[in-house]
Amino acid sequence: MRKEYDFSKAIRNPYASKLKKQITIRIDENVIEYFKALADEFDMPYQNLINLYLKDCTIERRKPRLQWHKSVEQIDGAEKPGAKNRGSSKH
Repeated sequence: MRKEYDFSKAIRNPYASKLKKQITIRIDENVIEYFKALADEFDMPYQNLINLYLKDCTIERRKPRLQWHKSVEQIDGAEKPGAKNRGSSKH
C-alpha cells in the first residue's frame, strides 16, 4: 500500500447517485418474520428481499391501500384520542 495516492486525474463514479442509502425504519415484527421466511425460500438476506419488493413497488407505481383496521384499543372501547381520522383523506 502506498503512503499517498494521486487523485488529481480521478473521475467521479457515474453510479454514485444510484448507490443504496442506509436508513433506520420501524417495521412490525410480523412483517419482518414474513420477509425472513420468504427470503429463506429464495436463499437471500431478508433485507435484500424487502429492498427488491420496494423497488418493484416504485417501478409498478403501486400505492398502499390505506384502509385502517380497528386497533385493539378501539375494539376494547378505549379508543385513543385522534385515532378516528387515521387514513382519512378528509381533514
